[in-house]
Amino acid sequence: MNNPAMTKEALLALSPDALDALERKIVGKYMHRVPWGAVAWGLSNLMVWLSLWPLVLFDYLSIWVAFPIAVLNVALSYLPSHEAQHSIIAREGHPLRWLNELVGHVSTIPFGQPYRVLKNTHMEHHAHSNHPELDPDYAVHAKDDWAFLKNSILRRQPAGPAQKAYGDALARIGKSHMLIDAVLFNLVFMSVLFTMAWTGHAIEAALLWWLPKHIAQTYIQYYLSWAPHHPGVRQERYGQTRGFKSKVGNLLSMGMQFHIVHHLYPRIPLSSTPAAFHALKPILEIRGCDIGGWSETP
Repeated sequence: MNNPAMTKEALLALSPDALDALERKIVGKYMHRVPWGAVAWGLSNLMVWLSLWPLVLFDYLSIWVAFPIAVLNVALSYLPSHEAQHSIIAREGHPLRWLNELVGHVSTIPFGQPYRVLKNTHMEHHAHSNHPELDPDYAVHAKDDWAFLKNSILRRQPAGPAQKAYGDALARIGKSHMLIDAVLFNLVFMSVLFTMAWTGHAIEAALLWWLPKHIAQTYIQYYLSWAPHHPGVRQERYGQTRGFKSKVGNLLSMGMQFHIVHHLYPRIPLSSTPAAFHALKPILEIRGCDIGGWSETP
């Protein structure tokens, strides 16, 4: 820690108001940035995934080469929309608001989930993180990796807890009508699978969309929900999430090692959360945050 003003002793000596002001000053350095990388990521990822279909069907690309690419595409499809859900690309009234909504809606097409449902249930997750009854993502909590895997599979069943939790969340905020988006998305998904199978392309459909969707959904739930929230028992502002060191690094863990920053300041772009986390780390420790193995770093 090179800044003497950020030592534990110096921070403890500050009044609550002064500590709040210092935290806001640091956070301000990472706000109000348009995440152009996320915009390019969301749109280009969609185009790559869409291109796999004609390339495979017209025998320009082996399905066994396309399959892992499709898995990667679906796994990468959620986070750009997540930036849009928090209006990080552009807030309402901004000239680029159309781009925010475009990325939000189209980037999750490979994921097979509608933007409006994802956005509104995610806002409820932020408002009620780790609440057993009000957090739509609460069912993802599990005592260990194996229990998480079981929960993940159960969550996506037609009568699974996620279906009811998401529906209840939308009903609670008066937006049950948005479930029609989910119905339409699922109808398109099932229609594509049925049509492909009917025309003799069941393997292509399974390996370009059905299986990649399930693999990616488990991966996304693990790193975006389970890992940063485990054990998921604290509900206070500075205790909802935790910092952790992933064995696969920050890139493969989808940047979620620093998810604690996102819950505290949702409008900081994903690409800026590592720097913001390290800048805030002394304050986070004072606040009682669980920053995991990062407490060992200078």
